[in-house]
This record gives sequence, structure tokens and C-alpha cells, in this order.
Amino acid sequence: MQKTALVTGVTGQDGAYLSRYLLQRGYRVVGAHRATSIHSRSRLACLGIEEHIEYVDMDLVELASVLRVVEAVRPDEIYNLAAQSFVGRSFEQPVYTADVDALGVTRLLEAIRTVNSGIRFYQASTSEMFGCALHAPQTEETPFFPRNPYGVAKLYAHWITANYRDAYGIHASSGILYNHESPLRGREFVTRKITSQLALIKYGRQKELALGNIDAKRDWGFAGDYVEGMWRMLQSDKSASYVLATGQAHTVREFAQISAAELGLDLVWEGKGIHERGIDRKSGKTIITIDPEFYRPTEVETLVGSPCKAEQTLGWKRHVSFEELVGMMAHADDQLARDGTYSF
Repeated sequence: MQKTALVTGVTGQDGAYLSRYLLQRGYRVVGAHRATSIHSRSRLACLGIEEHIEYVDMDLVELASVLRVVEAVRPDEIYNLAAQSFVGRSFEQPVYTADVDALGVTRLLEAIRTVNSGIRFYQASTSEMFGCALHAPQTEETPFFPRNPYGVAKLYAHWITANYRDAYGIHASSGILYNHESPLRGREFVTRKITSQLALIKYGRQKELALGNIDAKRDWGFAGDYVEGMWRMLQSDKSASYVLATGQAHTVREFAQISAAELGLDLVWEGKGIHERGIDRKSGKTIITIDPEFYRPTEVETLVGSPCKAEQTLGWKRHVSFEELVGMMAHADDQLARDGTYSF
């Protein structure tokens, strides 16, 4: 019998890759998005699946809207990927971030409890909940210490998911995902900002790329690998929380260095601190500068996770290496910059 999956945030990077994965497994996929959303379906079109998804309007800040959709769709599984997911913006819009990323999850869980407690639920948690972690790599047992409004809101959502699991017996799992990127990533995120703007610099359409803390370390993986982990969580007999990560940390500087090399730029660094700059040795021009404006009010220096539980319990593993990921993104943006066809 065909399963039905309701995917919130369907127009985003993860929503697109997850929808493709579910369609390949024979699911009926219903994608939820806000009627007023400015996001197009370009990522879904890029993967060739736009016409294979059913679409419904749903707003996570309205309980009536959530209840109506869950009642109408009657899904077997709900994957909640909708969020205000940009850390920098969460400092500017903390109340909105909390309403969507924290209380929005409670509304979904209430809808499941009301309509059908047998619906399996996936909550997209985040490594930002660890913040200033006490040790590395972080595991499912590491204490949380979020350092931004986004991480705080996601931590509420993480714990309310666990609460509904324990209190009502709902099959509700949280995936604590570390940074996962792809050519479908939004250009406001630092990884895509690097590859897209360096590609524009290569073709003379931009002069410089401004970055913040280039020594911040993150655990970066490929989003296409991580959506399989989401699905595996909901197929497990027992719901739980799982870390999805690579177990390796790399700096923003490394990401920029590899990106430049993939684009044919010979990047060298000069100076220190906010006066450091990246220079293309071939042309002698400064192509990367440091702008204090991009430093966060409370910075998280290093995040790296241990995927051991997911690997041992779910049989999940990543396939794309860090270097392969950066190359994939750089080459995709090289083509977009050459053709001048940016749609996300």
C-alpha cells in the first residue's frame, strides 16, 4: 500500500532532496508551504520533481491551518523541515523565529495527537543546539548550550518532540543534523555565499567576497545523504533522537580555499584578524576581505558530531566527502555564473 508523506518546507534544500528520495521509494508526497511564501519551486524543478508533488497551503503559526491540512491529507509520516533557519537572521527576528521554529512544532504535534496519534513524525533539530559544547565530538548525550535565538528555538522544539513521544506514545524522532550543504543551498548561507560569489569574481562580475570569522569550524556534509537518515528514523521500530554528522570539522577558510582552487583561482592569505585578506596570486587582486559585520553577537567556534548511533542503529552512512561536496557546489555555481541563471 502506498504511503503518504507530508513534507513541510518542501521548497527548501532539504525539502527538495527528501521529496525526491521519497518519490523514488514510491511515496505520495504532499508538500506544505505558506501561501505568502516568497520561495519558488525552483529547487524542485532543478531535481525534476516539481510536477510529481501535491501542494497544500499551511502556516505553522496558525493551529487551525495545521489541523486542517493534517486532517485533509491523512499522512502516514510528517517530516517537519519548515523553519526560519538562518542563524544571523534569528538575531534580527527572534520572536518570529521562536513562533515558527518552536511553537510551530508544538502545533504539528498537537495536530497529530488530535487527528491520528499513529502518524510518524520527524523533527529537524540542529547542531546549533549544542552551541558552546563541553566536548567534541558531540553525541546524543552531550549537554545543550545554544548561543543564538535559532538554536534556542530549535532546542524547545527538540524537547517538545521528546515530550510528546514520552507522554502520548507518538512515534516522534529528532534528527540533530550538522551543517549539510549542496548546490541547492540558499546563497545567504556562508558555504553557498562562498562558491557563488567566488564564481562571479572569476568571471569579473564581482570584485570581492566579504566574510566574517573564517576560522570557525563546522561539520559539513551533503544534504542528499542526510535526507536518507531522516527517512530511516521513521522506519525504525522505536523513535529516538539521532545525530547525523561526518565526524570531521573544517574551517570556513578551508571551504574558501578549496572552492577557489576548484574555480581555478590561486588563493593566498595575507594579514591577520580583521585585516586579513585573500589574494588571487595570478592577478594579484584582493578577492576576499574580512568584515566584522558578519561576526555573530555570540559566536560558536567549533561544532563536530559523532554519527555512531545513527550508523549502528539505523545503518545510515554518508557517501560524499567534504572535498567532493565543495567541488560539487563550486562547479555548479561556476556554470550558473557563466550562464547568469540564478534562481535560488
